[in-house]
Amino acid sequence: ACVNVTKVIVEKAPKARIGDLDKKKYLVPSDLTVGQFYFLIRKRIHLRPEEALFFFVKDAIPPTSATMGSLYQVR
Repeated sequence: ACVNVTKVIVEKAPKARIGDLDKKKYLVPSDLTVGQFYFLIRKRIHLRPEEALFFFVKDAIPPTSATMGSLYQVR
């Protein structure tokens, strides 16, 4: 098994007015940044540039420069 991947579960907030994701479980490279992940998810749900997207990890917004692997270790 690959050890350089991080499991990520993406759930939409109940009142969010955005499209549904085709899946909510992702395996991403551990060195992928939060900013890069934002970009991938925005493309998947076809968000327009003026539409906002926020990620929360334990009720906090992670810095876009953080790696997905580092977020997993902090939890």
